[in-house]
Amino acid sequence: MTAAHVTLCFLLRDGVAGKEVLLGRKKTGFGLGKIVGVGGHVEPGETAAEAVCREVLEEVFVHVDQQDLIPAGTVDFVFPSKGEWNMFTTVYLTERWTGEPAESDEIAPRWFRVAGLPVEQMWADAEHWLPAMISGERIAVEVVLAEDNESVAEVHTAEWLDSEAAR
Repeated sequence: MTAAHVTLCFLLRDGVAGKEVLLGRKKTGFGLGKIVGVGGHVEPGETAAEAVCREVLEEVFVHVDQQDLIPAGTVDFVFPSKGEWNMFTTVYLTERWTGEPAESDEIAPRWFRVAGLPVEQMWADAEHWLPAMISGERIAVEVVLAEDNESVAEVHTAEWLDSEAAR
């Protein structure tokens, strides 16, 4: 089964208590109730960068220019007991955007300290790759979920190659 191509973008800023990242509580659909990154599916004919800019605008109402995206790596999510959920995710960071993040029908955004990510409210895999990517590591990660489709069975990490951004 082919994995869906999706994107994530983590907006970063300097806050009073240190570096902060924009995350949001998922209000609908896949991941309902979890704290997640901003992003979504790559539509036919779109590049991952085009898709993530569109998704950020749709979900939190801020404009990100493609040239301000910082490629952070990829995460390949494998759900052995629910293959239709498999996702290949292209991850970006940015420190530049226009507008103030606002709530949409899908996401209730909130700034979190990078040093205190709410991993207990996120998908179980986030703690295995998100802190590394935010801190500047460029990695390709494969996350194999357990039979419950929630907990992590395996995580494989490799150095990320820029050529993978073209996927």
